[in-house]
Amino acid sequence: MTIIGCDSNGSMDDTKFSKPMPWIGIYIAAASLACLVAMAADLIHGIRGRKFWFPCKFFCLNATSLAIIAVAVKLSVDLNTPMPHRQDQLSKLSSSAMICTIMANSMPTLGITENKDTMMNLVAMAILVVTMIVNICIQFVTGVIYMFWVEHAVIMLLMVILLMTMTSSAVSIPKIKHYFELKLKMNKEALKECSKVFAVDERNQIVNELRDQLMKIWMMTHTSSPQFVLGRSVSCTASGAFCLLSTMALVEALLRSYLMPWSFDFCSGDCDYKWSTILILIVQVAAVVVGTIAPAFRWFIAISYKCPNVRNMTCKRRLHVEGYWTTKLISIKESPLGFRIHNRQNRKLAHDAKTLVLSFCIKLQVGIVLMSKATQYVSISFMCLILTCCDHCKKLQSKFMSTVSSVSSGTGSKSAPKLDLRRFVLYLEGEEELVEVMLKQNRDATIHWVKVGEKKEPKLLIELLEKKCSLLQGFKGVRTFDSEQVRSLHCGEAAYSWSLPLVTLGSIAVALPHISRDSVKKLISTVNEALPFVKFIENNLDKERELYKLRSAAEIVWLGVDLYNKWLDVDLRELSLQDKSPKETLEQLADAAKTRYEKFKGKYRHVCIKTSPSLWPNKVSASHTMYRICKTALLNQELLRDNRSERLFEALTAMISDIVGACLTNLPFVISDKCLNSTIEEREDTVRNAVYIFGKTKKIIEMIEKRAFPRVNFCRGTYIEDWRLMHKQNSFFHTVPSSPEIDTPTDSSTSSDVCLNID
Repeated sequence: MTIIGCDSNGSMDDTKFSKPMPWIGIYIAAASLACLVAMAADLIHGIRGRKFWFPCKFFCLNATSLAIIAVAVKLSVDLNTPMPHRQDQLSKLSSSAMICTIMANSMPTLGITENKDTMMNLVAMAILVVTMIVNICIQFVTGVIYMFWVEHAVIMLLMVILLMTMTSSAVSIPKIKHYFELKLKMNKEALKECSKVFAVDERNQIVNELRDQLMKIWMMTHTSSPQFVLGRSVSCTASGAFCLLSTMALVEALLRSYLMPWSFDFCSGDCDYKWSTILILIVQVAAVVVGTIAPAFRWFIAISYKCPNVRNMTCKRRLHVEGYWTTKLISIKESPLGFRIHNRQNRKLAHDAKTLVLSFCIKLQVGIVLMSKATQYVSISFMCLILTCCDHCKKLQSKFMSTVSSVSSGTGSKSAPKLDLRRFVLYLEGEEELVEVMLKQNRDATIHWVKVGEKKEPKLLIELLEKKCSLLQGFKGVRTFDSEQVRSLHCGEAAYSWSLPLVTLGSIAVALPHISRDSVKKLISTVNEALPFVKFIENNLDKERELYKLRSAAEIVWLGVDLYNKWLDVDLRELSLQDKSPKETLEQLADAAKTRYEKFKGKYRHVCIKTSPSLWPNKVSASHTMYRICKTALLNQELLRDNRSERLFEALTAMISDIVGACLTNLPFVISDKCLNSTIEEREDTVRNAVYIFGKTKKIIEMIEKRAFPRVNFCRGTYIEDWRLMHKQNSFFHTVPSSPEIDTPTDSSTSSDVCLNID
């Protein structure tokens, strides 16, 4: 009997073992291509955002990326596959160079993860690098790698240096984060201005104050961003120089092997990977070249910043190691062991061993920092001559241009004074010379994102608020959409979020007969523009998630209306095509809502009994809201007069406008609060998004401020229940002197201007 896997003589048949190897080579090339695409995406993202320190958004160190990297560098750890040809030996070298590029490129990502995750990712990277170095050394001995020994040795040395530099940065990150958190809290003047920026004041310019506040917050946030701090640090900029060296070693080997083929004597034979090694080599060389651009830019920009200052620095100052590099290690060294050893002698030995190890680590950390500083200083020394020549050329050009402009224009008008943001620039010890640079480069960043937001302002929503919103009457639609005269389907008061009545009113408007489809589509589009802002406000006001169920119900309801013209399972399109009066449509919707309320409440009876209405299941809350709003509309005989759907549609549109308008009065508070209450890892993206939203809603805030609320206090957030309570108490109308800047109503009963006091 012949055993599977053996030949006729009983020996192991290994002829098929190497057949899958070309496919494995394609797998390696695909993983390398994934790294190339991610690094290229970060490069494009940095260029588009004018962030030439190139933050890492797509290529970050995590479990997924580390697994892909391990596949991409498989050739370096392959111990026994013969690699005889030129492309085979070069692909071994490119695999080694690629890990250097990856470490240098992903250095800023150490700051965007939690400290524990950062150390785990670093340990995983260290294991991979050590494994590669050991396996390459074994291949030297066995002869698998028989060419480019010098290049391999240089790249392995750079691997070790880059790994040590990454470790050095990771050790300092917790202290740096803690330092900047304290600095943000200690900036009492800025925080005081942030908290009182919207205080009640005569003709308070809310938009200007909010813009200035966002500029201050952005400057603090950006300059203390962990990625930016790492990107401008001496360790990260030095890693750019080391990465450039590894790329140069690879390029040198490529050029020498192809331009000087007579100096090499490659072996003959077959490689198990066959043609796939050429594909791997092409993809990995491209990945190394593209991935080197970002670290090289960080290195070049750092030395260009510090070149003008380096001549004024003493040698002692240049080689000074700041305290934040070693504070964490010193703290661990001085603290007791984290576990208890009962034997006193053993406990003493363990503590002494820990002290000895930590003392060595501290000295090693100091050595790494000094090496990085020395690398930077050497780089600056070489680049000083070039940069000095460039500076002279720029001075001559600016002098010539200023002479021409002074002759042609004469005395020009004075420009508006810019906001002084110098004290809002946060920096570490030793970064004093970067303050002016960071201030100059990021002064107009807020204005840029505001302008980007202004280009995408919600035009339909602005049109709705301008035409339909009852600004001068305190957004009366917030009160009128639900009446206390309607008998509730359950004991207790109804619970509302901002979005649930908004989408319910929109659902009723879609169901009305004899309304043009263009009007309905326009209303749906307007609600779609409003809901992201309403959601942004609700998510930030409801920090305890007490209204989470109501918000979820609103999202489910509007998803059905927007995509399928259905409220739950009721076909609104079919209702609108029936030849019925508005009253009959409202009654039909109310009956359908009541039926579904009883059905869903019976299904979730145990939940509804134990919880408040704000925590009811989604469909129960949606049904109850639809029932109350329909019954409230049926009580208003004026809306149903003449059986005209247009009258009711206009009233529903006005209520939608009032609810959205009242909700958007929270925008200044929410934007400010969102910027100040986020974690340090995500704060920069949060502030940028808040500035973008401010740009999109700037015209709305100006309209609310100018037309109706010159004295409103925007320093706190309000829920829809707060507005309804104030309407019930009739305590929200406050008479102010008439002003030509404020729209004056024609009705004599409302001849004086009013504003809402939300204190």
